[in-house]
Amino acid sequence: MADDELIHDEPAEPAAVRLAKEIRRFRLKSSKSDADVATDIGYSRQYVSMAQKVGKSLPSKELVNALDNALGAGGLLVTLREMARSEQLELRQRITEPPIVSARAPGPAVAEQIRQSQAEWLHVRNAPGVRGRELTELAAWLYPQSQRGPGGHVLAGPGWLLDEPIELDEVHLQWSDGQGLPSALPPMEHVLPLTDRGYRYTTYSRAVRDLVRPRLLENRLSYRLLDVQASKGLTMTFGTTAFFDTFDVKQSVAHEFKAAWLAADGSVPDWDALPLRAAVGDPFDPQRLLMSPGVSTLTIRRGSDGDHRFVLHERDGGKVADGGGVCHVMPAGEFQPSSVDPTDVYNDFSLWRNIMREFSEEFLGNPEHDGNSPQPIDYANEEPFRSFERARASGRFRLWHYGLVIEPLELGTIQLTVAVIDDDVFDGLFANMVRTNDEGKIVGGNGRTDMPFTGEAIDRLNPRLSASALTLLRMAWRDRARLLQGE
Repeated sequence: MADDELIHDEPAEPAAVRLAKEIRRFRLKSSKSDADVATDIGYSRQYVSMAQKVGKSLPSKELVNALDNALGAGGLLVTLREMARSEQLELRQRITEPPIVSARAPGPAVAEQIRQSQAEWLHVRNAPGVRGRELTELAAWLYPQSQRGPGGHVLAGPGWLLDEPIELDEVHLQWSDGQGLPSALPPMEHVLPLTDRGYRYTTYSRAVRDLVRPRLLENRLSYRLLDVQASKGLTMTFGTTAFFDTFDVKQSVAHEFKAAWLAADGSVPDWDALPLRAAVGDPFDPQRLLMSPGVSTLTIRRGSDGDHRFVLHERDGGKVADGGGVCHVMPAGEFQPSSVDPTDVYNDFSLWRNIMREFSEEFLGNPEHDGNSPQPIDYANEEPFRSFERARASGRFRLWHYGLVIEPLELGTIQLTVAVIDDDVFDGLFANMVRTNDEGKIVGGNGRTDMPFTGEAIDRLNPRLSASALTLLRMAWRDRARLLQGE
């Protein structure tokens, strides 16, 4: 784990934020209005006003130089702008992919080799004959029972999965300025096909994008898990990584298992056939395995008449790069800022804000909050976030956290959370709830968009559920008296 001196309760305030604050501070210190400063430097009042607002588009060098001179900042404003630009470039570089190597079109013999390579890769990836979460269950058997969660469907490290849920406010997020690279994995050529030009693909994500072509596959900045501590609630330490970096590892490990499973005629593969997984070793060590724990939220509509319901989502394999064909709790998504900009990395470092964005996108069908706005999201005043905040403040939109688990097939880390919303509040917030969204469709019965929250319903849905969804639903049913408060 990183040095304690590098650990903070939140990311350092971005230089862009400090720049806007310092411009305002120096202006107020000079007792000048925006119009006065604008006259002094020969810019419009609007330019001076915008320079004092936190945004992702930095004021120009010329404007900052003029403001620095006119306000007597002694070069501080110029320095802050240079720092802000460096921060932007550093984060953007993390999600920049290497250029594609071009070459002449291959001859007929090589073209046939390419066709066979790509066809075999797709055959393994689709794993014909697999039923539901069969491969996930088989992959779990590779690990001792002590490393499996309740029911044996997922993996859980020491202190990762809590004995009972804690309120979301009891989860403490920390930020680390120091994060080393995880242990290097062996070469991955055996899980990668040939490109159309005859070269071996260098990353799994690029192969998926070219050959599978899912509708949703974008490299984004993600929060990287660096440490987990379960004393006094739950404490997790984060840095940043690129989504494709974790995707490549997870999908490569899963592909390797599928190939070995097919070669073993449907039996659990030997470790000798799984060099990538074997190289990872301890799957709970963030220094060995690159982790970016997504957030899966079981949403329960708490009925005043005792008829409690929950929402289930079936991902469409044609729209998403993984997880298609099985049912998941909803909403679920990556734990990541809304954009690569440092102001969003700072503003969005919150489980609650991440969950709110997923509710907005998956329940209400709103476009993905991808940071295209010139300013960071104003969660206190923008809808639907303002309504979510008010409902939570009233105590009628409650959130709980169960800790973390790992999906055994791809070794993907997931945070398990529960949202309990009173029926009238739920109906108000999600009056315009969509049945289909960019990732799949809602699973319901009898014309509804939800399922009864009962032990019988969970048992009947068992074969259709992902490993993490089944684990979370069973724990929530076990702890229903606590979660539903008064039941």
